[in-house]
Amino acid sequence: MRKLANMAEIIGWKHNHQSGMATDGGVIIDFPGGIPSDEDIDTWKTEYDAHISATAYIGKRVDDYPNIGDQLDKIYHEGIDEWKKVIKAVKDKYPKP
Repeated sequence: MRKLANMAEIIGWKHNHQSGMATDGGVIIDFPGGIPSDEDIDTWKTEYDAHISATAYIGKRVDDYPNIGDQLDKIYHEGIDEWKKVIKAVKDKYPKP
C-alpha cells in the first residue's frame, strides 16, 4: 500500500470520516469492507484534487471580504448598492470556475 501524505484527509472527504477507518502515518491500516486498492486510492485522490481546485475560490473570497461589521456599516451609511460594489469586486477577482 502506497503512503500518501494526505490520505486520511482524502478518505475522510470521500467517505465523510467513516467509522471503522484507521490510518497510520497516512497509510490505511483498517477500512470497512477491506483495504482499498491502489486504483481506488488513485480515483479518490483525483476526485479530491478536482474538488479542492473547484472550490479554492471560496477561501480566497472569504479572506478578501470585509468583516461582517464593516459590511453592515457600509450598508447603513452608504446603502446596499455601494455594498454590492465591494462584494462584486471580490467575486470578480475570484470567480467560480
